[in-house]
Amino acid sequence: MQIFSKSKVYDFMRIRYASLTLSAVLFVGSLFLIATKGLNYGIDFAGGTLIQVKYNTPAPLEKIRQALAKDDVFKGALVTEFGSNEEVVIRFSGSSSNLSQDVGEAVASLLKETGEPEIRRVDIVGPKVGNELREKGAMALIISFIAVLFYIAWRFEWRFALATIAAEIHDIVITIGAISLFDIDVNLDTLAAVLTVLGYSLNDTIIIFDRIRSGIKDSKSTDITTIINESVSATLSRTLLTSGTTMMTVLVLFFFGGDMIHGFSFVLMVGILAGTISSIYIASPFLIWFKFNVDKFRASEAAKIKAKKERERERAMYEKGVV
Repeated sequence: MQIFSKSKVYDFMRIRYASLTLSAVLFVGSLFLIATKGLNYGIDFAGGTLIQVKYNTPAPLEKIRQALAKDDVFKGALVTEFGSNEEVVIRFSGSSSNLSQDVGEAVASLLKETGEPEIRRVDIVGPKVGNELREKGAMALIISFIAVLFYIAWRFEWRFALATIAAEIHDIVITIGAISLFDIDVNLDTLAAVLTVLGYSLNDTIIIFDRIRSGIKDSKSTDITTIINESVSATLSRTLLTSGTTMMTVLVLFFFGGDMIHGFSFVLMVGILAGTISSIYIASPFLIWFKFNVDKFRASEAAKIKAKKERERERAMYEKGVV
């Protein structure tokens, strides 16, 4: 589907300084939040117990807290609504090792005077397992990023590669900053969402860079700014359709998917926005600031084609026994 005319060229680079300023503010703000506020690790990474309880009527939060406070193990437990006012989740740092009975049964016994509680889920992660998951999660993110760097170094000319790396770092930092700002639980779902953002952002940037590289060969202009505008305009319909349809799906998950995937869908929303904007206004302008020379690139590509044809000619001569 072609939404925008292929012949129409929009001047995207005209506002590159304003977009860079906004991105710089978001980037530095995200680093500040991560350094000062930190991340809210969920049960997966911090260790502890999560119990989901359902009532037939609106859950009496205050009575639940008072009932739990009768047992030292559950003192200070965090009780919040989950999805509706009839369901709650109870989080605390301990585990069943401190109790003489199953933790679910212990909570059900304490809550029996608050109504008709039904224990629907009990998740327990020990501190040691939580630390291991956190370390492995960080390792997965680092290894993924290093793999992306190798792929970019192999695929692109060095200015394209550096611009892509800058856009990737920009997207990941802003996404993690949003996680910190909105107190999203950092768990395995959140980590999966961050890795998805990494892949989405890379894919979007590569598509635009492929179009720019093609534009350098085909365009009549020798000005990199003009070629970027032509290339981004040519991919605008594709970008809008891909990002728009993906965002609609994620919005449906965010509003109707329930609290279980609320954090996952929120991270994807932020990542899609950051990735789409950065592929146009962060990655592409870096080619201008790195003083990418269109004439030199064309001469380099012509030399490669000439060398390839020469190798093919020599191979043909050897095969025919001319030499």
